Amino acid sequence: MGAAARERSIGGPEPMTPSGVLRLRGRTFGPGSHAVMAVINRTPDSFYDRGATFAFDAAVRAADTAVARGADIIDVGGVKAGYGEDVPVEEEIRRTVPFVTELRRRHPGVVISVDTWRAAVGRACAAAGADLVNDTWAGADPDLARVAAEFDVGLVCSHSGGLAPRTDPHRVAYADVVADVRDTVVALAERAVSFGVGPDRILIDPTHDFGKNTYHSLLLTRRLHELVGTGWPVLVAVSNKDFIGETLDAAVTDRLAGTLAVLAVSAWQGARVFRVHDTAAARRALDAVAAMERQGRGADR
Repeated sequence: MGAAARERSIGGPEPMTPSGVLRLRGRTFGPGSHAVMAVINRTPDSFYDRGATFAFDAAVRAADTAVARGADIIDVGGVKAGYGEDVPVEEEIRRTVPFVTELRRRHPGVVISVDTWRAAVGRACAAAGADLVNDTWAGADPDLARVAAEFDVGLVCSHSGGLAPRTDPHRVAYADVVADVRDTVVALAERAVSFGVGPDRILIDPTHDFGKNTYHSLLLTRRLHELVGTGWPVLVAVSNKDFIGETLDAAVTDRLAGTLAVLAVSAWQGARVFRVHDTAAARRALDAVAAMERQGRGADR
């Protein structure tokens, strides 16, 4: 158990209410700040880069470049999100842990995230220096939140519509997708706090396209302020996703403009962290939104 978790257990139950800020590795991301999370896929079959950073040295170079271009967080994944070859736990650990170790050595101040739904992988990466567990499959392994508490690291609480990891939705339907997402991620966040995860370590993610069709993902984008209104910091992971491609009739290699548009809309509504493939473009777009917000506040006075 980490020091902060021990203090919480000694001091009594932690309140379930969100703190309104995100604190990871000594850094604070408060309301109005925009943290860029750069994607590094240690996989041979990523939908976007097709294995460009599967090799260790290529992944290190990509991470160095992302940090130089303004990434606040590096998100390391060892398993493709969608259908593909089965990846045993041991192989996922082999792909991620040595890379996390090297990242921590090279970039002691950067926040390191691991994209996994498996508690064993989360534990190994946290022990190697990861600061955040990015659980994109909505608590499929219920022990993953306990790992976050044990190591006093952050946790992403997501929504997948009840799907098992690495499966796609089929004729999915919701009475109100935004309400379903809100209720699910808030319940997961409160569960994590009950296990000892600090409220200032938790993010919620509507998880566009996971358990959702294009209409659902667009609706979540338009009503993202409702998730922001819960008080939990919101992560937006939309980079080059299918709902953007379907909306714009754009191939996966031609979705940057759509991605930046969704990032800007999400930032304007109060999202906090943005998971992207193109760090430099995202940083410029988000800085532009922040500048317009500042100028707008000045004009109101």
